[in-house]
Amino acid sequence: MKNVFKKNPVALAAVTVLATLAMAPAAHAAKPAGTYVTGDFHNHTTCSDGSISMQKLVKKVTDKTDTPWGLDWFVQAGHGGTGNRNCTLAEDASLATPAYPLVYAADGTTVVGPNTTWQNSTPPVEPQGTPSGTRPNQNMWRWQAIQQYQYPLAEYLNALKNVPIFVGMESVVSGHEHTSMTVITGQVPAAIDTRALPTTKGYTALGNANALSQWAYCFDRGNDGDVTRGGPNAWTCNVPGSANEGSPNWNAGAAKLLGSGEAGHLKTVEGIKWMAAYHPDGSYYVPAHLERAGPFNPSGNNGFNVEHLRNFNNAGPRIAVGFESQPGHGASDNRGEYSPNRNSIGGVRVDSVGGTTYGGTGVYAAQIGGVWDALLGEGRNWWFFGSSDWHNRGQFGPDDRRSTQDFYPGEYQRDFVMVRKANDTKLRPQTIVDGIRSGNSFVATGQLIDRLAFVACASYAGPAMRTNAAVQAIAVKAALANTDTDVAGCATMGEKLQVRAGAEVVVAIVVRDPAGTNYSPYTFNNPSLAQVGINQPLNMPVLSHVDVIRGLVSGYRQPGSADYAGQWPNDWLLNPNMANVPAAAKNTSAAVLRTFNDATWTPVAGNAEYKAMTFRIPAVAASQYLRLRGSNLPPSVPYETDANGNPLADIYTNAGDTSKLTIPCQVAGVNVPANGGNYTGTTIDGCPNHLPVVNGQKYVAYDVAAWADLSFYSNPIFIEVAGSTVVAGVK
Repeated sequence: MKNVFKKNPVALAAVTVLATLAMAPAAHAAKPAGTYVTGDFHNHTTCSDGSISMQKLVKKVTDKTDTPWGLDWFVQAGHGGTGNRNCTLAEDASLATPAYPLVYAADGTTVVGPNTTWQNSTPPVEPQGTPSGTRPNQNMWRWQAIQQYQYPLAEYLNALKNVPIFVGMESVVSGHEHTSMTVITGQVPAAIDTRALPTTKGYTALGNANALSQWAYCFDRGNDGDVTRGGPNAWTCNVPGSANEGSPNWNAGAAKLLGSGEAGHLKTVEGIKWMAAYHPDGSYYVPAHLERAGPFNPSGNNGFNVEHLRNFNNAGPRIAVGFESQPGHGASDNRGEYSPNRNSIGGVRVDSVGGTTYGGTGVYAAQIGGVWDALLGEGRNWWFFGSSDWHNRGQFGPDDRRSTQDFYPGEYQRDFVMVRKANDTKLRPQTIVDGIRSGNSFVATGQLIDRLAFVACASYAGPAMRTNAAVQAIAVKAALANTDTDVAGCATMGEKLQVRAGAEVVVAIVVRDPAGTNYSPYTFNNPSLAQVGINQPLNMPVLSHVDVIRGLVSGYRQPGSADYAGQWPNDWLLNPNMANVPAAAKNTSAAVLRTFNDATWTPVAGNAEYKAMTFRIPAVAASQYLRLRGSNLPPSVPYETDANGNPLADIYTNAGDTSKLTIPCQVAGVNVPANGGNYTGTTIDGCPNHLPVVNGQKYVAYDVAAWADLSFYSNPIFIEVAGSTVVAGVK
């Protein structure tokens, strides 16, 4: 819901001598101060296959007044491969700037907009490298677009708007589908802070995206067709310590690996090794909507099995640090664009892994004990992310508040990432990348929560005992300040707490369920909750409950072992039985440890939006992890949640198969605009006209389904017990 920042004092329990009482084996090193900031790193413009210009998307997602969901940071990251549109061009005068003014045709009135091809621009822009397509609509390789056009525009907008904007890419992955990634080396140097911006057309960047562009040429599958070594760049794609020219998949003329399926996967691993070797501090690699394309195809380019994620993390433990198991396209006819029979592998139709999403999240993370828990159960630094994957509004224009396809970055999903800028006055690409890689982050949809403090502290008998109240006070203080904790003997998301065997662990959670409205344009009651007699407007969601999920850590699984590789069952949608999941893809110890709701959490004194939850884990003997999830839907909402509050398959609200639609939308309303207009308001008070109609009845689908079904997911805290398994992947 809408941010409502309050400054009321809170009666905190006294916290005395905590630092001296901490019993963690390692000495405490103070962390630089930090804050949670919101952003998005997977979205599209006319630089790839998006519907709007970079200028328009940046304005939409970073403005905090005109569009209220303004993000704190933004990575513009279109597809790898090619594109034929001149993405430096803008739509209208509201987006014109001195350096990038609006361009008109020879008649002086017709706008030359962002759908104009490179070669139809004035003057024409010529693609480099191996020709792709036919004139005057030839494609430009992504490496050239990033290096020569997209990055300079991003740097200029960064300086003009004083907002952290840099360039990434949704790579077309060799052997798989897509990954969100970047290499920030060279991007957005501090010198732009004091540079005088041009007052006339043209901008010469101070920084560059040469490293990202080289990676795109070398390792993006969509750039395989360019074999010119990046034209004038004369790049080679060698990786230290690898076979390179000795590989049978090496193309000598192109100076790079080629291949799909198994060979493609090996090429992708080499790409991660290249990042780790040359840009270890400036890169991340996060597989996107990784269940969508189905399981791995050894002869093609489809999905990711658990072993591929392990291979990525092994190749670059600080680079490949997680996945987008909460996909964008949240308003699509098939949520996340996941669906049954979506793909063909070897002539056989296969589902997206899991068949669909579950409360908007892919099965790899939504299923307790599934792939995410399998990776965390090894002690890996493997984090959860969400993204918008913005392309367009489906049947509506880009300024309409309704959608049958995508939400804007920040409008629905947000990554809340801890950044530590120390004494710097600005957010920099490096601090944002550091935050993404740290695991100190959480994802929320529909503004269900906008603050989270999640703390675990060691407690021992005698003078080193910590009370629940003391640890809760630490979490309350952190949540009120939108920061984390820096107390010896305590840990938060993305960290591990080291304790002696037999210690008690005190866990405190504080969330803010903000008052007011969120960014939904719908004011009528949530149709999903109406099934169970709850009257709650779609634009005023309320947190129903928070689950604490625990799993044991048993150590890294070794390549070649029986429990290293395995494919998720293709019949999961019809037969969701964990007994059929291979050992490699599950952690049977994972389970809900605690559930909190309005009967068991405590409103923070003076700030009722904040909910505090505290409990103790006695006598810990084995290394483990804790993670959180929450929802606006209670258990046993028909076709939404099971009796334990687990999200059910989203096929019942997916308009891709109207025969399965189940939840009626029955509010008539008086302000229900027609589909053909451009609605920019926020007060639609009845079921919108774009919902599917079956036998005269509107059913919940598209954006209404997404606004009805909200969640948050935290990243884990690890607890490493002396004498038990070492949590090797986490500090």
